[in-house]
Amino acid sequence: MTTDTHAAGRRGYGRRPRVPRGPEGPNGERLFAGWMATGRAADLPEHLARYGGLPSFAEHGEHPLIEAAARAGLTGRGGAAFPTATKLRAVARAKRPERVVVANGMESEPAAAKDKALLRLAPHLVLDGILLAAEAVGATEAYLCIADDRVALARALREMVAERNYHGLDHIEIQVRTPPHHYVSSEASALVNWLGGGEAKPATTPPRTAERGVAGLPTLVDNVETLAHLALIARYGPDWFRSRGTAESPGSTLVTLAGAVPAPGVYEVAYGTPLREVVSLGGAPRDVQAVLVGGYFGTWLPAGQAAALEYSGPGLAVAGANPGAGVLALLPSTSCGLAETARVLEYLAGQSARQCGPCRFGLPATAEDFAQLAFGRCDRAARERLERHVALLPGRGACKHPDGAARLAASALHTFAHEVRRHLSAGPCPAALQAPPLLPAPAAAPIGEGDWR
Repeated sequence: MTTDTHAAGRRGYGRRPRVPRGPEGPNGERLFAGWMATGRAADLPEHLARYGGLPSFAEHGEHPLIEAAARAGLTGRGGAAFPTATKLRAVARAKRPERVVVANGMESEPAAAKDKALLRLAPHLVLDGILLAAEAVGATEAYLCIADDRVALARALREMVAERNYHGLDHIEIQVRTPPHHYVSSEASALVNWLGGGEAKPATTPPRTAERGVAGLPTLVDNVETLAHLALIARYGPDWFRSRGTAESPGSTLVTLAGAVPAPGVYEVAYGTPLREVVSLGGAPRDVQAVLVGGYFGTWLPAGQAAALEYSGPGLAVAGANPGAGVLALLPSTSCGLAETARVLEYLAGQSARQCGPCRFGLPATAEDFAQLAFGRCDRAARERLERHVALLPGRGACKHPDGAARLAASALHTFAHEVRRHLSAGPCPAALQAPPLLPAPAAAPIGEGDWR
């Protein structure tokens, strides 16, 4: 930790004389700066040499880190893009003295890989962020949740936590937990339910987790990337954080490039970067007809329209999209967008918690109708039924699972309207029947009631 950073922690961020020099990779990477410099994941000695220990803060009223997060404009990187300072304040101001922090590293989105990459390449930034968030809200318990089938990653993180504890670096012990790996199990209320001894199923709101979370205690649930950014803001301040990105969407973010790119993978970019430049990090794609923006709860956009947008919440909102789970999946002209969507909808229908009518009946019916359109014979009456189902799903479920699936289906019907007409008149196209699947949609046995614990 630099002298400037330590001093800033003592006197607060309001009188910072200059923007400190924080970590920057060759393309402006921050979370991945260490990886870019060395080509390997940072162990604890390397992490401490690069960043120092956790910064200290002198508290007068609200914790200075909450103020710093607010000034930085940090928003959640897990999909909802909710202001981080607002969540921190809600838990910090809770009347209960016992509070909990949960780091969400589940990443149940099959097309995404950003959180897994971050936990492998810069794990100590995430662990720092968890502890700093716990200090800011006054938490006495902290959890890091990793899907139960990522055994090696969970083991490595437990070893890192043990090493930090051995050296006396952390004021509380982070508990690495492994909830069931289902799509909806990464939702905040599902995690707090499971950590409290229940099932990893989403719950209706209110109350929010900040009011009643793990074991009924006020709980902060944040994505691991969000917490890693918080660890950097604690060291280098909000002005440094805002020196990249845009006024409305400051900072950098991790993006998973998938589909028709020569070098798929995870890349770090500044918010506001033109989407065509983001995509070019994975090499020059050819013959792309559409882009899935945001993952399986996201939006299909025609390639030409997508290329003209900037990658940020406001920049994508003009086209009805958002960064979501941080996925950009490129669909080549040799694939069928209807077929890809049908496979994803079937996967999403099988991943529901089946707690309400839209998930028990509406989503399977929508997936079945969409599959008929993509792979079978579908008349206009069936198409109209499909459109009704898609329109009825949003806003009626116990959680947001039906909403996300409906958004994907509606955007596919719009973006691939010419394919819809062709499928209606002539049946499935050759690409639907012959092209290999582009998007991962893992086939699995039906989820039993005992599989949620």
